[in-house]
Amino acid sequence: MKSGNRQCGMVLMGVLLLIILMGLGMAVAGNRWSDMQRREREQELLKVGDTIRKAIGNYYNLSPGMVKQFPPTLNALLKDERFPVPQRHLRKLYTDPVTQRPGWGLLYAPSGGIMGVYSLSGAHPFKTRNFPPPYQDFEKKKAYIDWVFAYLPETDNSVVSYD
Repeated sequence: MKSGNRQCGMVLMGVLLLIILMGLGMAVAGNRWSDMQRREREQELLKVGDTIRKAIGNYYNLSPGMVKQFPPTLNALLKDERFPVPQRHLRKLYTDPVTQRPGWGLLYAPSGGIMGVYSLSGAHPFKTRNFPPPYQDFEKKKAYIDWVFAYLPETDNSVVSYD
């Protein structure tokens, strides 16, 4: 009977070891999946931020009259009432892909109106280099909140730095 107890103990130790190894494997897989999700959200932030920046530029450049104006709100990009037939610069208001909540940080122009947006997330980005030309300044940034998607009329493709 002692031999049977010893065998049972060994089987139990083997099962316990197997459970521990499976738990570690699941933890590694969970971390990789989480990182993959964050990278996808980061890519979506770059795409959505650029779309909003271009819409702001379109609103500004299509301003009727001599004085160019930035949109007073993001909603003005959905339906620009400055024309007899309202213009649409954006099809919808995007949620922040990183925080997954509606609402953006807004960068206001000195003359009034919104000239840019940024994520409200303080998380550290995965991507740290090889940004497209209008966003090369993002390489120096430590958090998503520092990635400002701004339309600057004088350079047309620049971003604003908080430095």
